[in-house]
Amino acid sequence: MMRRIPDRPSRMKTSACLLLLSLAVPLLCTRPAHAAEPSARTGQGLVEGKRMESLDVFLGIPFAAPPVGEARWREPQPAAAWRGTRKADAYAASCMQKPGIPVSAGGTAGALSEDCLYLNVWTPKADAGKRPVMVWIHGGALVFGNGNTALYDGSAMARRGAVVVNLNYRMGALGFFSHPSIDGAGATINYGLLDQLAALRWVQDNIAAFGGDPDNVTIFGESAGAQSVLALYSSPLAKGLFHKGIAQSPYGIPSHTRARAREVSVQVATAVGLPGANATAAQLRQVPATRFFELGDKGPTLAPGFVVGDRALPRSILDVFQEGKQARLPLIIGSNSDEATVALAFGVDPAMVVEKLRAGKFLLGKLYPGVTDESQLGRETVRDVVFTSFARRISYLHSQSTPTWRYYFSHRQQGLRASAPGVGHGGEIPFVMDSGASCRCLDVAFTAADSAYAGQVGDYWFAFARAGVPAVPGAPGWPQDRARDARVLEFGDGIVARKDFMKKRLDAFLAILKTLDLFLRR
Repeated sequence: MMRRIPDRPSRMKTSACLLLLSLAVPLLCTRPAHAAEPSARTGQGLVEGKRMESLDVFLGIPFAAPPVGEARWREPQPAAAWRGTRKADAYAASCMQKPGIPVSAGGTAGALSEDCLYLNVWTPKADAGKRPVMVWIHGGALVFGNGNTALYDGSAMARRGAVVVNLNYRMGALGFFSHPSIDGAGATINYGLLDQLAALRWVQDNIAAFGGDPDNVTIFGESAGAQSVLALYSSPLAKGLFHKGIAQSPYGIPSHTRARAREVSVQVATAVGLPGANATAAQLRQVPATRFFELGDKGPTLAPGFVVGDRALPRSILDVFQEGKQARLPLIIGSNSDEATVALAFGVDPAMVVEKLRAGKFLLGKLYPGVTDESQLGRETVRDVVFTSFARRISYLHSQSTPTWRYYFSHRQQGLRASAPGVGHGGEIPFVMDSGASCRCLDVAFTAADSAYAGQVGDYWFAFARAGVPAVPGAPGWPQDRARDARVLEFGDGIVARKDFMKKRLDAFLAILKTLDLFLRR
């Protein structure tokens, strides 16, 4: 700090001070523009992020008020306004979940809190530019996951020219709950879905301040995040909040009825030490949030499905699409070549699925010619029954009225080629986000060849977000899916468009989608 000039300086001291000032002023004026941290004005107040290389990054911005205390199991409310400038340079806490799930599987190593409704923004520049917006919804069976993990870092997509938003939402018993003391007439059950809707409303109201175009928003997600994308296509509350969607590995496991949700919620109340159906709302809201996630894998749960019957999701996803009442917006949908890696986590036993399919008169020998190993047959049938056929069905229904593109991802990481039979559940994410090399969160290192391939995949996703068509100059064309010929773009060793892809096999499984639980549970 400059020393205060004396009241009666000598002429020599005065000259010296003037010389110092004359040198300092040009230095201040020529300070690089990027030295000042970026800021943006939201509806709640000013936020200050941080400049990271060529990007403006804002972390931990509240999009809703903390859902704690009396606000537990209530619809999200707008975040409170603040005075001055709020720092947005560090991730906020992730939503409550079972601790210890590896980051490579979508878990978090950071803090957990019931106060968790925050989002993150990556943008080329927080200015008045109208760039395409991509909102990522994380997976995790609706019971774990977060928008903070490095695997979902939006930097690579932002460097292409997108404004990327990652968000948190309530999960498990705090996000999906229907106890009699809380579930009154017209009450909500899918609080986690309402959180996603609140984040999308925040995007509509505020993203222009971050250089994004609120009239060009693409939602995308994987697993439960993909299921969320389809739920938002099916929700009457989502109208006007987004314009395109990408569903990566959605699953055909049916949604729960309201009655089933109430039954499970009563079991949860009992498991945390309350008198089941007789527990009061006040008692339930006083239970420490951590207690709901200490019940273990055998505890009562609604995972991994949404609940049908509230105003956020009045009808099931499959019913809405079959009736043609979904949002008529462009859609990319697809799945991976070894989705069965998640089977046991979903409570699905591949051997049992094979047994039940055979009992149901499915001629698996004809549907899977050349597959003689029972373990491999189990993996492939689970993949197709739960994932591939569901993606095919949604694509088939949506393509009858709206541009739809389907993919199949079979390109394995270089380091997994000797050990993995295919691309596991979530294995496409580091390629889509182009984050594999930077995140340092994968079980196997991402090579230069992996990064080069990720660059190609990410270009398709960005092209779709920018213009509504996944067309990349100089890259293989991606044909729209058609009901009659089952077109896909396979991301394998090469990138190849295919026709009639698994059509006979998938068509055979379409008939059981509505009763899929009968084939997945004992």
